[in-house]
Amino acid sequence: MAQPNLNPNSPFFHEERHSSLALFAGKPITICGVGALGGNLAETLARMGFTNLKLVDRDRVELRNLSTQPYSRAEIGSPKARALANMLYRAVQAKLEPVVVELAEANAVPLLKESALVVDALDNRAGRSAVSSVAQSLELPCLHIGFSADGLYGSGLWEPGYKIPQDTQGDPCDYPLTRPLALTMAALAARIISQFFTNGQKTEFELTWNDLKINYYPHE
Repeated sequence: MAQPNLNPNSPFFHEERHSSLALFAGKPITICGVGALGGNLAETLARMGFTNLKLVDRDRVELRNLSTQPYSRAEIGSPKARALANMLYRAVQAKLEPVVVELAEANAVPLLKESALVVDALDNRAGRSAVSSVAQSLELPCLHIGFSADGLYGSGLWEPGYKIPQDTQGDPCDYPLTRPLALTMAALAARIISQFFTNGQKTEFELTWNDLKINYYPHE
């Protein structure tokens, strides 16, 4: 929806453009894992106007990440959480909190306890289990997002009732065609998060890439 009387040259244009989020844009959201799903979701939320994001990830940017995740060659070797926080500050002056640590049972409580919402985008069973356990014990709203190893199925599911998947062989993040799925899932998750803060509604989704019924054919 167009917003009148906005000065596109104003240094506060970003904040004014997203004024409709003002009531909840500062809610503390903790994103666990900032790879293909969490990284693209964090970027989407920051560009939407969310200003209080904590990014928890132990990993560093690798060359193979560049096809699916929001990083550049210049950031190879840098901690993902710091690289993403720096990039989004430069992009929209979002002040995000990077936490370069492996989330586990031992540190999950202090990392998550102040969150208005926890998003689990981790790629391992142990981390997801720690998030799920703490979210339930502290009664924190928690959205789990993930996709299958073949990159064809994804879901966004809330606690309680989330069933932790088994670790599987293969990494869909190794394949460039995973990025469209990851971006689609990030968009769905961002919409769900906005709805949750707007009216308390917890919407879930399942996405099967092959069922989108898109006609894809060569131009003649």
